[in-house]
Amino acid sequence: MTVPSPARAPGRCTLVGAGPGDPELLTIKALRVIRAATVLLVDDLVSDALLRFALGRRRPRIVHVGKRGGCASTPQAFIEKLMVAEALKGEQVVRLKGGDPFVFGRGGEEVQALQAHGVAVEVVNGITSGLAAATGIGAPLTHRDHAQGVMFVTGHAREGGHGPDWSVLAQAAAQGITLVVYMGVAQVARLQQGLLQGLPAATPAAVVQQASLPQQRHVVTTLGQLPQAIADHGLGSPSIIIVGDVLQGLQAAAVPPTVKAAAAR
Repeated sequence: MTVPSPARAPGRCTLVGAGPGDPELLTIKALRVIRAATVLLVDDLVSDALLRFALGRRRPRIVHVGKRGGCASTPQAFIEKLMVAEALKGEQVVRLKGGDPFVFGRGGEEVQALQAHGVAVEVVNGITSGLAAATGIGAPLTHRDHAQGVMFVTGHAREGGHGPDWSVLAQAAAQGITLVVYMGVAQVARLQQGLLQGLPAATPAAVVQQASLPQQRHVVTTLGQLPQAIADHGLGSPSIIIVGDVLQGLQAAAVPPTVKAAAAR
């Protein structure tokens, strides 16, 4: 008589935010879920150092599915099909993303794709890079004297789509809303032109590249000088642009490219 083998437990998928880059900014829940994974789909912005920290001696099957604006990227449809296929085979799938899955991380699209195929899915939040960038230069995103709110905005439009109307966002910023712009360096001229329709050129602005990492670099400038400051300091992606009066106390704190803001670690 043949004894049937026990049925394999159903698979599931968890979208995990890896945070801005510093391994110590991973949450305890993120560590637990990563260490339970049998298949790990890793975003381009997740460093090898973070993986070593998170996994310890465990070695799940790791698939790098890079997505980076302006670079060769793994198609989103392929990533979603791979997550579904592995979960339906019974794997414990973790999609490890930089920042937070639900802040410009396509987490919403992936949840919909997984649920459409009956795959159980969970989301574990991570510290988003916009928050880490502000903290990394000693700036709050809200302040009772300067900003009563904060708005996270992407500067990267979907192919064939329209980007933000920066002139409209300038009106919000003029009412005391800090603007935090992701993926905005390539569009900084358009961003500046639109914001200047509602904000003075002297409005404080900052650019933070590779927030929270030892190689973090930043410059504090003004909206009127923003594109030139980016060019002068050779800043590029991945960077966060912050615009608002919460930066007022940092106006004289422009940091040259050779200074590492996180060197104290």
